[in-house]
Amino acid sequence: MRTKSVLAQAFGLERTAIEDVEERDGAIVISVRPRAKARGRCGRCQRRCRGYDQGRGRRQWRALDMGVSKVVIEADAPRVNCPEHGPTVAAVPWARHNAGHTRQFDEQVAWLAVHMSKSAAMVLMSVAWRTIGSILDRVLAEIDQGVDRLEGLRRIGIDEISYKRGHRYLTVVVDHDTGRLVWAAPGRDKATLAMFFDQLGPKRTAQLTYVSADMADWIRSVVIERAPQAVLCADPFHVVQWAMEALDVERRRAWNQASGRVKVQRAAGKNKGATGPARQMKRSRWSLLKNPENLTDHQREQLAWIVKTDPRLYRAYLLKEGLRHVFKLRGDAAKQALDEWLAWAQRSRIEAFVHLGRRIRRRRTEIEATLDHGLSNGLVESANTKIRVITRVAFGFHGPQPLIALAMLALGHPRPTLPGRA
Repeated sequence: MRTKSVLAQAFGLERTAIEDVEERDGAIVISVRPRAKARGRCGRCQRRCRGYDQGRGRRQWRALDMGVSKVVIEADAPRVNCPEHGPTVAAVPWARHNAGHTRQFDEQVAWLAVHMSKSAAMVLMSVAWRTIGSILDRVLAEIDQGVDRLEGLRRIGIDEISYKRGHRYLTVVVDHDTGRLVWAAPGRDKATLAMFFDQLGPKRTAQLTYVSADMADWIRSVVIERAPQAVLCADPFHVVQWAMEALDVERRRAWNQASGRVKVQRAAGKNKGATGPARQMKRSRWSLLKNPENLTDHQREQLAWIVKTDPRLYRAYLLKEGLRHVFKLRGDAAKQALDEWLAWAQRSRIEAFVHLGRRIRRRRTEIEATLDHGLSNGLVESANTKIRVITRVAFGFHGPQPLIALAMLALGHPRPTLPGRA
């Protein structure tokens, strides 16, 4: 096989003629030109167009290294006059539009960013982290042109996740049937979620059968308006979390009433540590919030101490566990248990749980749908956990778009592959 054929196969130079190969400033420079059928096309839409000018002359694209040697592809970069996009740099077969790297280079960097640490990918490919963010955007954009991630959606979960300090959030949508992340966008409000339904379109929105979410008003109102036929299911984890918050309110009430509370020494400007019952009450938080099967021996002793010293707090604990038990059941048995729990909360005379009972009654329809169908946001929370890890890796990207690209490539479908691998 001739040397030019080897180079063309090694660096993905399809529909390309190799003119010369030379060593320049420690790098291997391969001078090329597109073949006749690949010339004169718009870099954005690939339409064949008339020539406009010669652009800025010769241009270079970074290719995959050859061993320890840097490789550069060099070619002319003329412009064409596209009827749709105007004067545009002509397309080249070996690289994406507005890219300084070859397709193979982009694909390998995207694969490494998904599977390796930030520092390892930077060192191996000799690129800056911001450059990796731009490459991820390009690779995701090309994948999205050939794949419709929103096709065939029937059951989805919607949630938000914080990706940066200062109340910066992403809204994420996960397909319950595949477990894949199908959509993400910055923001957590009605307008952001409306963008998802705009992209989904009325026809595919009408095919949605179930939507799981926490009971945030901005999610609930948009889903009811845009997909009224879908069954909206309340996430059990968030409902039980409401009970945990009510229990913590009651624990703070018990701590405020306990003897030995923290007192401020105004002269010294320091706090004294809590003592006696207040100290023990302060340290009982996890004993009350954890599931009984996960308690340590010491935490069980703390719970036994609460039973003897504060029966009201212990009743609040039992109410929390009672609501948790409701979601272990299904169908009519679960609905009956929920009725009994609501009556218990109403007559408990514990203010936080009385308010919680009213809150649950306002969301009774969505909670009963969960008890009937067993749909939760577990898959969405799993995706959120992975996105939190990706957020750590993506630290240093300017703006949320490269983070979204990295999350979609890692948790969506299809995922990036190494060059030449299926």
